[in-house]
Amino acid sequence: MTHLRLDRVTAYYGHLQALQELSLGVDQGEILAVIGANGAGKSTLLSLISGEQAPREGRVFFDDIDITSLAPHQRVRKGIALVPEGRHLFGTLSVEDNLRSGASTRRRGTWDLDAVYELFPFIAARRKHRAAVLSGGEQQAVAIGRALMSNPSLLLLDEVSLGLAPVIIRDLYAALQRITAEGTTLLVVEQNITEALAAANYAICLLEGRVVLEGKPDTLSQRAISQAYFGHDLGPSSKAAS
Repeated sequence: MTHLRLDRVTAYYGHLQALQELSLGVDQGEILAVIGANGAGKSTLLSLISGEQAPREGRVFFDDIDITSLAPHQRVRKGIALVPEGRHLFGTLSVEDNLRSGASTRRRGTWDLDAVYELFPFIAARRKHRAAVLSGGEQQAVAIGRALMSNPSLLLLDEVSLGLAPVIIRDLYAALQRITAEGTTLLVVEQNITEALAAANYAICLLEGRVVLEGKPDTLSQRAISQAYFGHDLGPSSKAAS
């Protein structure tokens, strides 16, 4: 079942057009990877889905309900949670207080403090520490855990691996697989193509606000990805054969 659907959305970043009549769908239980160079429209896409930005044109549907006009907090209550680039934790609050702040919607589900600490045991030992003193990987785990505390059915992740060591990236991506096993759908925006494609069931590449390549990761060649990523010798839309 299509969990999230964008229908011909157009959006601007300031005076620049960031998305051009973009349509996409994310199926229930899927990990969708969204790749593309800086300025491709990836962060604007997440802003539209999370409700931080309204499209100039087009509609956003969640479980076949039009949520285009809903505010961010209303979308969280419906089951959409965002892990933003840069984490945006409350630095002076403890790890546990940061996690608890994500539970304000009181949505029912499997995610609570115990479940988050089981997913990320390395932050359980740091639960009383201020978020500001954590390492980058620990902060990213807390940011993901905080989003999970709202018990989302759709989790949006913006640049999970940015600035992190390879061993931490590996651990975080292993956690994402466990999150989907609990029934949460993931949309992962990444510049780390290798990790994103290894985790995803489906992938799209954005270029100048358009989908220029899409398909199951194992059907996408390195050459096709490179051409789509940088805009060389590829038409406006190319779908890999299944």
